[in-house]
Amino acid sequence: MRVLLIGAGGYLGRFVADRLLADPAVQLTALGRGDDADVRFDLASGSPGALTRFLDAVHPGVVVNCAGATRGGARDLIRHNTVSVATVCEALRRSGCGARLVQLGCGAEYGPSQQGSSTAEDAVPRPGGPYGVSKLAATELVLGSGLDAVVLRVFSPTGPGTPAGSPLGRLAEAMRRAMQSGDGELKLGGLGVQRDFVDVRDIARAVHAASLSAAQGVINIGSGRAVRLRDAAAVLARVAGYGGALHELDGHGHGHPGAGPVRPIIGHPRTEHDHPLPPTFPYPDGCGSWQQADVRTARDRLGWRPRISLEESLADIWMEAACRI
Repeated sequence: MRVLLIGAGGYLGRFVADRLLADPAVQLTALGRGDDADVRFDLASGSPGALTRFLDAVHPGVVVNCAGATRGGARDLIRHNTVSVATVCEALRRSGCGARLVQLGCGAEYGPSQQGSSTAEDAVPRPGGPYGVSKLAATELVLGSGLDAVVLRVFSPTGPGTPAGSPLGRLAEAMRRAMQSGDGELKLGGLGVQRDFVDVRDIARAVHAASLSAAQGVINIGSGRAVRLRDAAAVLARVAGYGGALHELDGHGHGHPGAGPVRPIIGHPRTEHDHPLPPTFPYPDGCGSWQQADVRTARDRLGWRPRISLEESLADIWMEAACRI
């Protein structure tokens, strides 16, 4: 099976490449903007015609698109997440290769959901920010393209390679600095948010499974379990061997007049009165205080289940943070 992987140098793309290369039946070609790509091509500025000529030359059976941007203004997000996917779809329509398209979507396409609920693929998407809008537009382009295509809606990726600017990356970096300076107290904000974390290696397995399957439409990829950032912080402290006190700043924000008391969050069991706090800084995905995936479709149509625990993912995040000088 000849696979063209777009965005192989990105956070998710690197693990997808590793997974596909581990399959002896896969012949992989990587297309991207970096020097490590087999073929250099910028989707956001390249023409569909140029990509079509490349597809006709390589003749892949599957095209996997992991390219995209998570940060930047609305214009950049639309260019890298939406216009680029329009280019892929148009090139595939023009090409004679007949390749299947596996597009990586995002749980942010759904937007905020009701506390305690699991979001299934038939939920009406209401993205809460430009990133989610740009990814939803890409999904709609893929679904309306007439191609043999599947969109994997990935919830909150975690594990090795987690960007330092992500909430879990920032958490690990704050803990590393506290341990390095011998600080016995760590104050953090925004830990009331609950997210469905899924390890990047499990995401790569889902992409591999989707490449081999005939499944079409949208398929959620997540753990099926929402975890409070506060609880993830407690696990990270245990993994890191951080013996200090972990305190949560309340929702008024740090350093502002009227900031409320700092509340200890480790070693104090939650009570029924312990409601989630509004985040000090908005979680970047625009999905509010709660998100949890319904992952039954991935199980039924891809034969996929997550295997890697959040504790293992956090241990890998910590290993990388601890090695940072």
